[in-house]
Amino acid sequence: MRHGNKVNNLSRKKGHRKALLSNLASALIEHKRIQTTLAKAKALRLYLEPLITKSKDNTTHSRRMVFKYLQNKSAVQELFDNVAGKIADRPGGYLRIIKIGARLGDASEMALIEFVDFNETYVTDKKSKSTGKRKRTRRGKSKTADTETAPAPEETAAPVAEAAVETVVEDKIEEAEVAEEQSDDENKEETTA
Repeated sequence: MRHGNKVNNLSRKKGHRKALLSNLASALIEHKRIQTTLAKAKALRLYLEPLITKSKDNTTHSRRMVFKYLQNKSAVQELFDNVAGKIADRPGGYLRIIKIGARLGDASEMALIEFVDFNETYVTDKKSKSTGKRKRTRRGKSKTADTETAPAPEETAAPVAEAAVETVVEDKIEEAEVAEEQSDDENKEETTA
């Protein structure tokens, strides 16, 4: 019975499972994204996330502790040099698992596992998106001091547009007056001639 034993054995004995997870973790660190079965991806996430957390503290002791699990010098160096710098401000959740359907041969559920901060498709600068937008307020509440002091772009654009319309209308009126004067002058000249 497996009372209280939460480890996913992946149908392997301890030595084989340890080697498998170590190799998968090294490959993920070096390539930043790998494709594997869903069960292996979930087991890899549990295996690798504590090691990534240890890599934030760049000491000899933490390097040796991570090397004990990975058994790959280049993977440890990549983890501490490149990966740890990029995920330094993230409190956890360093890996993302994306299901990609069943494998054709045996219908195993397949998944992509990748580092969250290394995928440029999903990583966006939130500060650039939020600038210039107005915060929504709940219905029934009056405007706060923040929304009254900083007018929305629509509110500032409306007076400018109205002023532009007024100047265009004034120009049209002046043109019409000039045209009337010219036609009056021509009519006077025709009547006198």
